[in-house]
Amino acid sequence: MESHDFWYHQKVKGGNIDVHPSEKALVVHYQVEATILGEMGDPMLGERKECQKIIRLKSLNANTDISSLARKVVEECKLIHVSKLAEVEQLLYYLQNRRDASSGKGKWQTELVEEVGKKEKSSKPKDPPPFEGMEIDELANINDMDEYIELLYEDIPDKVRGSALILQLARNPDNLEELLLNETALGALARVLREDWKQSVELATNIIYIFFCFSSFSQFHGLITHYKIGALCMNIIDHELKRHELWQEELTKKKKADILPNQSLKKDYEKTFKKYQGLVVKQEQLLRVALYLLLNLAEDTRTELKMRNKNIVHMLVKALDRDNFELLILVVSFLKKLSIFMENKNDMVEMDIVEKLVKMVPCEHEDLLNITLRLLLNLSFDTGLRNKMVQVGLLPKLTSLLGNEIYKQVAMCVLYHISMDDRFKSMFAYTDCIPQLMKMLFECPDERIDLELISFCINLAANKRNVQLICEGNGLKMLMKRALKFKDPLLMKMIRNVSQHDGPTKNLFIDYVGDLAAQICNDEEEEFVIECLGTLANLTLPDLDWELVLKEYKLVPYLKDKLKPGTAEDDLVLEVVIMIGTVSMDDSCAALLAKSGIIPALIELLNAQQEDDEFVCQIIYVFYQMVFHQATRDVIIKETQAPAYLIDLMHDKNAEIRKVCDNTLDIIAEYDEEWAKKIQSEKFRWHNSQWLEMVENRQMDESEQYLYGDDCIEPYIHDVDILERPDLYYNADGLIAPDGAVSPDFFSEYHLQNGDLVGQHPFPSSIGVDGFGQPVGMPARPATAYGYRPDEPYYYSYGAR
Repeated sequence: MESHDFWYHQKVKGGNIDVHPSEKALVVHYQVEATILGEMGDPMLGERKECQKIIRLKSLNANTDISSLARKVVEECKLIHVSKLAEVEQLLYYLQNRRDASSGKGKWQTELVEEVGKKEKSSKPKDPPPFEGMEIDELANINDMDEYIELLYEDIPDKVRGSALILQLARNPDNLEELLLNETALGALARVLREDWKQSVELATNIIYIFFCFSSFSQFHGLITHYKIGALCMNIIDHELKRHELWQEELTKKKKADILPNQSLKKDYEKTFKKYQGLVVKQEQLLRVALYLLLNLAEDTRTELKMRNKNIVHMLVKALDRDNFELLILVVSFLKKLSIFMENKNDMVEMDIVEKLVKMVPCEHEDLLNITLRLLLNLSFDTGLRNKMVQVGLLPKLTSLLGNEIYKQVAMCVLYHISMDDRFKSMFAYTDCIPQLMKMLFECPDERIDLELISFCINLAANKRNVQLICEGNGLKMLMKRALKFKDPLLMKMIRNVSQHDGPTKNLFIDYVGDLAAQICNDEEEEFVIECLGTLANLTLPDLDWELVLKEYKLVPYLKDKLKPGTAEDDLVLEVVIMIGTVSMDDSCAALLAKSGIIPALIELLNAQQEDDEFVCQIIYVFYQMVFHQATRDVIIKETQAPAYLIDLMHDKNAEIRKVCDNTLDIIAEYDEEWAKKIQSEKFRWHNSQWLEMVENRQMDESEQYLYGDDCIEPYIHDVDILERPDLYYNADGLIAPDGAVSPDFFSEYHLQNGDLVGQHPFPSSIGVDGFGQPVGMPARPATAYGYRPDEPYYYSYGAR
C-alpha cells in the first residue's frame, strides 16, 4: 500500500474542566479522534481516545486576581473555549479558598457529608482526606487498571503506589461500578490487606479507604461483606489501639528517666516523642478510615450486632482518649448511633463513658461539642448515668451552654432529664440556670412556649429553693400575666407547682385568687381549668376568705355539678374534689357546702370511683374536714352513710386511705357512742381476726371436754358471741386497746416533700386526744398522683404502720 493513497485526519474535542483532588491545578478533559481517510476522502479506520491535561497553578494564592488568571488560562490553553471563562473563574475561586491538603499532610477537607435535621448542625463526620501514601504525582487512569493490579504483587512500596492509584479512581463515584466489575482487582486488594496490613500503615489505609468509598453506597455493602473487610477492620482497630497503649507506656518510662540530669536520656526522650507523634498521626488516619467504613456498614442492625459482639463499644470508648478532633467526631458519632440500644449503653457504662465525655464539654470544635451533647442526651435516659453526669460536674457546664443558640436545645433536653430526679432539683438553684430560663420564657414570641423549655421549668418549680428564685422580683406576676393572657395550660401547670410550697411564695398568690377563680366558670379549655383548680386547691392560707370567693364567683353550683358521674373527665372531677377538701378547712365554707347537698354527691361519686384509690382518698379527706367542724359533723354522722363507708375502708390495702380513714373515724367515735361501739368492735375484730377464727372454728369433742375431770368445761365462748364479752377488753378505766389495734401517731411526724417541710396542724384542745388516749392532729391534704414519678412511692408515706 502506498502512502500517498491515504490521508490521516486528527480531531480534538474539548470536554469538562475539573479541579485536581489534591493539588492546586485544573484538570481539562478532552477527546482525540484519529481517522484514516481513503482516496476518495471516505473514512476507513478510526480511533477515539479520552485524554486529560493538568494545568498546575503554582502562583495561585489568597491574593491572586482570579479574573486575570482565568483569562490567562483560557488564552494559553487551546483546549478551553472562550465561552468557558466564567466556569474557569469559578473553579479557580474554589481552589483559592480550598484548604491545601498537600501543604499540610493529615489535615481534613472541609466539606460536610450530610445535614441532620432542620435546626441541627451537621454531625456526620467528614470524608477522610488525602494523606501520606496516596499523594503521588501520577494521575490515575481507569484504562490502566491492569498495571495497578500488577503493582499489588510487588514489594511494599509498589503495593502502596498501586493502591494509591486505585484509590484515586475509587474516590470518583463514577468509577465505582466499573471497579465493582473488576473482581481481580478487588480480590487482590482484599488479599493484600489481609496479608500485609501489619507491614505498612499507608498500605492498610489506602486499601481500607478504597473499600470505604464503596461503603458510602448501601448497594455495595454486600461486596464488602463478601470480602470480610468489616471483620478485618475490627481486628486492625483492636491491634492499633493496643499498639498505642504500648507506645504510651514506653514514652512514660522514658519521660520518668528524662527527669534525671542526664543529657543523653533527654535527647533519647525527645527523639522517641517525635517518633511517637509521627506514628500517632498515621495511626489516626488509619483508625478514622476503618471506623468510618464500619459506621457505614452499621446501617444494617444485624451487622451492627456482629460489631457489638466483637467489642466495638469498648474500642470506641478507648479511642475517646485521643486528641484529634476529626477522629473524635467520628468516634462520638458512632457511639451516639450505638447508644440507642440497651446492650450497647450498658457496655458504655462499664467503660465509664461519662468521665471521658466530660472533657469535651465545652470544647473549641463546634461539631464535636454538638455531637457530644447529642450522645449525652441519649445516655441521659438512664438514671444511673444522669447521676454520674452530676457527679462529674456536668450540670454547671451544660447550664453555661443555654446562652448559645447552637447548643441551647440539646443542652436543655439533657438538663430536663437531670431535673426529673428530685435529689438533683435543688442543685439548679446554685447555677445561673433559672434566671436564664425565666428570660427565655418572657422573651418567647409565640403563644405556646417551646415544649422542652416549659417542661424543664415545670420540673424545677417542684423544688422550694428554685421557686424562691422564680418568684424573685416580679417573676410570679409576669408568669401569671402570660398564663392568663394566652390560656397556656403548661405554663399554668408550672404556676401550680410554684403554689404547692409553703412559705412566703404561697402568700404571693392571694393577689391572684380572683383571677384564677374567674377562669373556672368561663368555659375555658379543660386542661387550663384543671391547672387553675389545682393551683387554688394548693392555697391553704389562713388569711384567705374562701366563703367570699365561693359566693362571688358562684363556684358552689359549679363544683356540685362536676361531681355528677359522667359530667366531666376524671382529671377535672378529681381536682374539684381536692378543691372541696381545701375550702372545707374553713367552718363557714364547710357549712355552705353541706347545705348545698355536696356530701350525698360525694358518696355517689365514691360508689362510682371505688376502684380508684386517688378518688377514694381525696373524698375521705373531705369527710375528715366535714367531721372536724361542729357545723357539719352532725350532717356527716346522722344524715349520711359516710361513717359506714369509712368503716368498710378501714382496712383498705392503700396505706394513705387507711390513715385518713382511721383519723376520721376517731373523731366520729368521740362524738357518737353508737358509732364508737361499731368502730371499736370492727377494729377489735380485724386485729384479732386470726385468734377469733381459730376459737370460733374449734370444735371440742366429748373426750376433750372430760380430760381434766368429771365436770364439763364452762362454755366461755361457744354459746355466745365473743364480741358480747366486754370484760375481755374493758377495765375500770374504760377502753383498753389490744396491741396493735390503734393506728400509730403519724400526725407528729414531718417529712420533706420537694424541699418543703410538711407538718400538721393541731386540733383544738377540746379534741386533742382521741378515744384511745392518743394525741391526734389534722393531717395535710393527701398527696395526689399529680407530679408522680416512677422512682417515688405513689403516695407519700407518713411512717411505718
